[in-house]
This record gives sequence, structure tokens and C-alpha cells, in this order.
Amino acid sequence: MELSRRVAGLKPSSTVAVMNRAAALKAQGVPVLSFAAGEPDFFTPDKAKIAGVKAILHNNTKYQPTAGDTETRELLARIMTERNGVPGVTKDHVLVTAGVKMALYLTMQALFDVPAPGQEAQELLLPTPAWVSFAPIGELAGAKVVQMPTTTASGFKITPAQLAAAITPLTRALLLNSPSNPCSTMYTPDELAALAEVIAAAAKTTAPGLVVVADELYQHIVFGDVPFRSIGSFTSIAERTITINGSGKSFAMTGWRIGWVSGSGAFGKRFIEGLTKLQGQTITAVPGFTMAATRAALTECDEDLDRMKHAFKRRAVVMYDALAAIPGVKLARPVGAFYVFPDVSAHFGKSTPGGVKIDSAAAFAEQLLGLHHVAVVPGEDFLGEGYKHIRLSFACDEALILEGAKRLAAFIASLK
Repeated sequence: MELSRRVAGLKPSSTVAVMNRAAALKAQGVPVLSFAAGEPDFFTPDKAKIAGVKAILHNNTKYQPTAGDTETRELLARIMTERNGVPGVTKDHVLVTAGVKMALYLTMQALFDVPAPGQEAQELLLPTPAWVSFAPIGELAGAKVVQMPTTTASGFKITPAQLAAAITPLTRALLLNSPSNPCSTMYTPDELAALAEVIAAAAKTTAPGLVVVADELYQHIVFGDVPFRSIGSFTSIAERTITINGSGKSFAMTGWRIGWVSGSGAFGKRFIEGLTKLQGQTITAVPGFTMAATRAALTECDEDLDRMKHAFKRRAVVMYDALAAIPGVKLARPVGAFYVFPDVSAHFGKSTPGGVKIDSAAAFAEQLLGLHHVAVVPGEDFLGEGYKHIRLSFACDEALILEGAKRLAAFIASLK
């Protein structure tokens, strides 16, 4: 007996694989410093935890409405309109689901059809390097992933001309992640306006069904000079933009598994109705107590959010300065999220003291972990130029960052 082809051919998440290996080594007593997990080292704010506990004590442990309870959806709709500036969002334009990954999965399932025999697949435009799960989630839905490569020099951002050239009659969606995982760069409002102009023009001619999927999970973790803006706030494309967000990263609530999807206007409402049916046939609904905790986080925990954001800002400087000083390491300055994505390809072709050749990011990461006990994520699965890079998270304290950079520098110095 065999598994289905789509599951048998599915690669496991490389970030999860590195996290698991680092944890296993730590359990054996190896002094591993892990920069693999995209998870804040902070704890969920007390007010959010108390709200969740109170909800449990008040027996909010029964099935919830499939799209999420009314109070949560109304709050998220207000946030999207008042804070993010997206027009035409009501509670009927919002679905609450079990984390951002599930939100993306449902969204792709609702957008793409598996092509019938003889048909060409619809295209998902994906700026790369990109988070490791974007492409697999799209492919599972039947999409043909079309990469739009970016580089360190471009700040890992696509240009309007690049986008215009990539759109075809088969283009169904553009997936835009800003601030970016793994690159920690983000688009300026002017850059988003220029992309919106291209999308609006293409929707009138080449690709009338074009939808923008905006992953804005890191919108609150922004610490550069660039202000955050939702691409769905541009009225020309608001109704064809699906926005995905969650409380996990900003409020240190990764284990609560809460994400949400929102749309705008008539299409947005119809889209959420479709997602609600799909969620009803998968996870049914999310727990009421997790929604209570999320509401508290979004309305009562601004001080906690500011404290964590300022910590990430300090850590970004420490991480960037430490890595930029290492010979042969090139990286873009992080302005959002909590990652750096350095290019280490200058050291490909060298060998470790034990004679192991470093011929890829995967080999670099493997030897760094084995010899100096530093866990990083190799860049191959981030696609595009990711094969030259490794990803490090600075969602950890500054002392660990400095020690990790010291070990990385020692590893690189040992290569010949």
C-alpha cells in the first residue's frame, strides 16, 4: 500500500527539521545555540493569558462558530479598517483559524483548482527567497509556483517592471510577504503603491482573476525607518486583496495557534464564505478561549508589544553588526520581523579542518552545527538565491546572539 503522490512527494519543513535536531542534541547534553526557530523567546502577555484562563473557567470550551465568534471577528474587522486602512471590511469578511499556516492553506485551496488533464495549471507568483511553506502549500492546491527572484542588493524586493513581466493570463495570485520571512526586509508605502498600480492594470487586461495574498504576520515587528502599510489599503486593489495575519509572532502566542484571513467588498465576503465551508470540513472551528486571549492581546497589551518590539530593534542591530564584521558574510539590514539572511557563498568550495567540503548552504549549516554547535536554517528551501544563504533568528537574547556570532566567525576562520 502506498501514500498519495502529493503526500509522498512533500518535503518536510526545513526549519522544523533543524529545530528538532537542535533539540535532540541539547537533550544529549550538547551546548547547542539555536537560531533556527521563528519564535519569540518572550512569554505571552499576562493579560492575554488571564483572559484565556478566565474563558476556560467560565466554560468557554464548547464548539464555536466555524468562522470565529462574533466579538473576535468584529474586533478584527475594526482593526483592518481603522489601523490597516483596508476599506469594506466587516465581520462577514473575516475568518479566524488555527494559525497563519492554516489560513494560508485554506486560502490556497479556495483560490486554485487542480488542473484537469490537458489544462495548464494556474500560476502563483512568489517573490523569492520566501518562507519555506509558501510554495508547498500552493502546490498542494494545484498551483504552478512561478518564482520572481530577488537579491540582497535589491533588499529582497521585486520591482513593478518585474511584476508586470511575470503576470500572464494563467496568473491567479501574487503572494506578498512584508515584512519578510526569511529576509526581514519590507516594502515602503511608495513601493507598494507602484505594485498596486501594476496589479490594477493587469486585472483590467491580462489577468482579470488576479488576487493578492498578503501575509502580514510581522506587521507589528517593524523597527526601521519604513512605516508599515497594508497593500489592501489601496482602493484600486482592495477587493482583490486577501490579508492574512495572526497573533503568534507579535504577542509571543505561537502555541495558541490563532490566525485570521480577511477580505474586502463583495468578493471578500464571498471568499470568506467559501473558506468558512472549507474550515467546517477540516478543523470545524478554533477554541473560544484562544480567541478570548487574542482579543485581550490586541486590545490590552500594547505595552507588552512595545517592549518586545524595542527588544527586537536592539537585537537586530547587535545581530547585524556582529555578522557584518565577519569576513565573506553579506547581508541586508533587517527592518522588520526577527531574522537575518546572510549570504555565505564566499566560503563555498572551502573545507573544514576534518576535510569536509563546504559546497552548499546545507553543508555549511550541517558542519556549523556539528563542529561549533550553532543551529541555523540552510537557505535552499527558501528558493531563489536562498541556496547561497543561511537564516538566523534573533528572537533570542543579546548574549546568545554575540556568542553565536563568535562561534560562526570561528567556524568560518577554520575553513581552508
